[in-house]
Amino acid sequence: MLTLLSTLVSFLAGGLPKLLDLFQDRQDKKHELLLLQAAKERELEMAERGYIAQQRLEEIKTEQVAIQASISERTALMNHDIEIGKGASTWVINLRALVRPLITYGMFLLLCAVDAFGFYYAIKTGVEFADAMALLWDEETQIIWASVVSFHFGSTAFKK
Repeated sequence: MLTLLSTLVSFLAGGLPKLLDLFQDRQDKKHELLLLQAAKERELEMAERGYIAQQRLEEIKTEQVAIQASISERTALMNHDIEIGKGASTWVINLRALVRPLITYGMFLLLCAVDAFGFYYAIKTGVEFADAMALLWDEETQIIWASVVSFHFGSTAFKK
């Protein structure tokens, strides 16, 4: 039961960033809608008083400055990422992209090595197969393995 629970939690943890992005996007849109409604009401009120042209011009200038700052920040981040990759060999660039899969494969190979050595030791010392399996593939090992695999494939599924 604990293995199933940890598998489910690990699978969902891989998609947590997408879920948070979805929630944040929904909140942003709701907030923008409220801001637009308030701005519309304010513009109507100001239009009645004759202030709309000057006020709107100032708002547009402020928005342009904020947009330009955001564009500059994104451009700087992208350029930094490109600069890090310059001069690096292709295999280093590919290795950067394979961090999550390599950790998964490493955990798999470690598990195989530990189990193979455990089986070898059990055969040499005359331990029964059922007892050896109970020691090598216990509930904690199942939970760890299920978490690693679920997190890896869960994040892959949520990326698509």
